[in-house]
Amino acid sequence: MTTAVIAPAAQAQPATYREARFADVLRSEWTKVRSVPSTLWTLLAATVLGIGLSALFSGLASHSYKTGSHDVRTNWDATAVSTSGLGIAQLAIGVLGALVISSEYSTHAIRTSLTAVPHRGRLLTAKATVIAAIAFVTGEIMAFIAFFVGQALISGDAPTAALGDPHVLRALVGSGLYLTLIGLLGIGLGTLLRSAAGAITALVALLYVLPGLAHALPSSIQNVINKIWPSNAGQQVTTVVRGDHTLAAWAGFGVMCAFVALVISAAYTRLSHRDA
Repeated sequence: MTTAVIAPAAQAQPATYREARFADVLRSEWTKVRSVPSTLWTLLAATVLGIGLSALFSGLASHSYKTGSHDVRTNWDATAVSTSGLGIAQLAIGVLGALVISSEYSTHAIRTSLTAVPHRGRLLTAKATVIAAIAFVTGEIMAFIAFFVGQALISGDAPTAALGDPHVLRALVGSGLYLTLIGLLGIGLGTLLRSAAGAITALVALLYVLPGLAHALPSSIQNVINKIWPSNAGQQVTTVVRGDHTLAAWAGFGVMCAFVALVISAAYTRLSHRDA
């Protein structure tokens, strides 16, 4: 009689998991951003405001140039006039940056994100990279379209600018770079405050309210604040004609970069040391 030999059951192999690499996190964040309807609507609002208001301001400015004072003619910056609507559109870019992370806190999806990507710096860097890319591309598209439309509107009534003129191309590229910083500022504030309303309020205060309040101060203090205030300094890279009491283009951009880096650093510190 033969005896059957029963082989021992194979032991189940434990599942292995690979830590998410930066490329994986970047792909995931891009999927999140492009799949949310608010992203498209926010970018559409930014584009309409940036190009539409630039065209409106260009038409009004060219009309006032003919009857303007000597100072208006002396400080005329055709490039800045044709892209002036971007000063309003920047808020939409900042809001998009804030929503990228604050929306995850409001829905508690941030817990899932941090479980999948325990390396919090990697997660924040991926979000910032996606927003920076979107803001830069959107900013450049708005800047160049607004420039050509604006120059067509002021032609015949006021001096125009061309891409080959000194500093014009730098100003247009600088518009995209400046809006990139605004997007990063939004994501930094959203991470710090963990609230869309709080981040948007802080953005409005930093970009519009506090610089406006400086006009109520004595001129000596007002000039200093206007010169070094981050948003004012950063916008110098978008202009061709340098105004009084302002930093040089890249020096001002450097001030804005330092301020955004400070906000991002504070955001990373809070994200790293506080639970979701």
